[in-house]
Amino acid sequence: MYRSRHLAATPPRRAVLQGGMAGAFVLAFHLPARAVNEPEQPPDSTDGKFAPNAFIRIDHSGQTTLVMPQVEMGQGVYTAIPMILADELDADFTKVVLEHAPPNDKLYGNPTFGIQVTGNSNSIRAFWKPLRVAGAATRLMLVQAAAQQWQVDPASCSTSNSVVRHESSNRMLAYGDLVDAASAQPVPRDPPLKDPKDFTLIGKPLKRFDTPNKADGKVIYGIDAMLPGMKFATLAQCPVFGGKVGRVDDSAAKKVPGVQQIIVLDDLVAVVGDHMWAAKKGLDALVIAWDEGANAKINSSDIWDDLRAASKKDGVVAKSVGDVSKALSQGERIDGEYELPFLAHAPMEPLNCTVHVTPDSCEVWVGSQVISRAQSDAAKAAGLPLDKVTAHNHLLGGGFGRRLEADMVAAAVRIGKQVDGPVKVVWTREEDIQHDIYRPVYRDVISATLSGGKIAAWKYRVTGSSIIARWLPPAFQGGIDIDAVDSAVDNPYDIPNFQVEYVRAEPPAVPTGFWRGVGPNNNVFATECFMDELARKAGADPIAFRVGMLEKTPRLKAALQLVAEKSGWGQPLPARTGRGVCAQPSFGSFIATVVECEIDEHGEVHLRRVTSAVDTGIAVNPDTIVAQLQGGLIFGLTAALFGEITIERGRVRQSNFNDYRMLRIDEVPKIDIHLIKSGEDPGGIGETGTTAGPPALRNAIYAATGVALRRLPIDRKALAVAGRS
Repeated sequence: MYRSRHLAATPPRRAVLQGGMAGAFVLAFHLPARAVNEPEQPPDSTDGKFAPNAFIRIDHSGQTTLVMPQVEMGQGVYTAIPMILADELDADFTKVVLEHAPPNDKLYGNPTFGIQVTGNSNSIRAFWKPLRVAGAATRLMLVQAAAQQWQVDPASCSTSNSVVRHESSNRMLAYGDLVDAASAQPVPRDPPLKDPKDFTLIGKPLKRFDTPNKADGKVIYGIDAMLPGMKFATLAQCPVFGGKVGRVDDSAAKKVPGVQQIIVLDDLVAVVGDHMWAAKKGLDALVIAWDEGANAKINSSDIWDDLRAASKKDGVVAKSVGDVSKALSQGERIDGEYELPFLAHAPMEPLNCTVHVTPDSCEVWVGSQVISRAQSDAAKAAGLPLDKVTAHNHLLGGGFGRRLEADMVAAAVRIGKQVDGPVKVVWTREEDIQHDIYRPVYRDVISATLSGGKIAAWKYRVTGSSIIARWLPPAFQGGIDIDAVDSAVDNPYDIPNFQVEYVRAEPPAVPTGFWRGVGPNNNVFATECFMDELARKAGADPIAFRVGMLEKTPRLKAALQLVAEKSGWGQPLPARTGRGVCAQPSFGSFIATVVECEIDEHGEVHLRRVTSAVDTGIAVNPDTIVAQLQGGLIFGLTAALFGEITIERGRVRQSNFNDYRMLRIDEVPKIDIHLIKSGEDPGGIGETGTTAGPPALRNAIYAATGVALRRLPIDRKALAVAGRS
């Protein structure tokens, strides 16, 4: 059994630095410079020669420990990242173990963001080179130690399966036997990396470490954290955004068996019980009068009116090539306007956080994509210095961007301050959905002209909330949200006159955050839907139209050509059945997707088949890539068919899976994934399927019915009307 299925407790960092882990060889490796302009923290090292950021340990038994800088939430990084390290290290993969990284932005900061975060499909992209360098440097140090002991040339030695060998003398030493000697070796600064042809693990469809324990229930998510003497709590917040608690009648709640305590704060009420059922029944028995405030007048129609008005204004130019104004005036101008609604995350593991707060300490157990922020927000809520707060991270039962926020930690700590002993706070599904931090509403306006069957001019305006301005302020520069225009400024097509603008428009009261697919959600949808409309205007086949403008993006061109072959593109279909395509270079991967669907006379959409061809660079674990694309496609198609959060009188109308529904098993089509072999560095894969599904589906509906939908979710009434006409 793989040892890395079990996550051990992380040893104190100070003990590691001071040599407190006897018999362990510790190598710290450098991460690339931060992408945002933040001051570099002072170095922290054992010998003053290099500043550690993340740690690899090899002990006398030969066990290799990787302190994981990223978190596992179903995307497979707890298998793929150790594969990268072990391959370059030539380690015995069955002796690799993982530890959750403790909160520390300096040691475990993601190179892209400069903070400790898992998101944007960049775990493999961000740590591909640093982990390979770390593995290669460690391997060289082990070889050097063995060569000195044998008094041979290091070049005459080889490594495999955690063993150094000297073939000519038939000698070998296990890595564990070389720990002490290797620790004395200088750390190579630029170790040579393996040629991909020599990889032994990378590229193989290895079984995931976390699957067995998920199958038998042994895995521990945040919601599974259990402590001696722990109480349970659940809560209610004002249904209106920004509302406060007015009056609370708790007389009936106090009579519920198992209810221990009722906590009233300014913006929420929590019931603490011996178990979750007691807490929930006690919460149901409360009579709460809310002070709803000014936001009780806000409706979805108001938000859309404001967004549409804002989209008519000039935006801040994010990118400009050629002379767009002149080119737009020289041909027939074609316009398109595309809208995407608020969306909730609704992970299967609802929000939860276990805390133990005392006057001089705070301990937190949670599943978070931003564990250092969770620690920081806990400290603020507890009124304690950061070093008095301990945060334990767990596997995530779904993140999708929701756990890029730490609001649940702050709320749990505020409740925990009122409780004697540890308490687990769990949000009900209704509280989770109605108090989410939502995917923003977006409105994208595009204008274009054609010349010779190709696009001559392209003017693109994104209007929507700026998540980056709130979430990572240093990255919000010059009025441009780099996430909001992602996959818009890097449009893959050969267009001589091109301009992208951004208009920041914040919806009143509604909190917005990242949702799986982030910025490419809106931009891939708008771009690829408009491409189909332009192809029809040009009298061209949608795939041929795209291929003709991809000379500068050959990897995407190859993906389109492969998906056309594999999907049966161009073959006859029954009436009211169509195929639609989407092509995108998002997250560093190049993916082309074809959705085939049928629309009945009532406007219902029946998915028949989905085909994707993807070039994601070197495929670290092909099996994980296929699984992630399948899951992402289902996630995105679910949103396209059903996903919408609506606001009425300042409150979210949807509450659970009955009115915020998912694709069901019998509705999921056959999904075929075709990986293109590539020698390029790996791209991201966790979100590419999510952004590919909706436009490909919309374009399939367009092909089947002639109805050019420009808003999600799918308007069945419009399709039913088309069916009767």
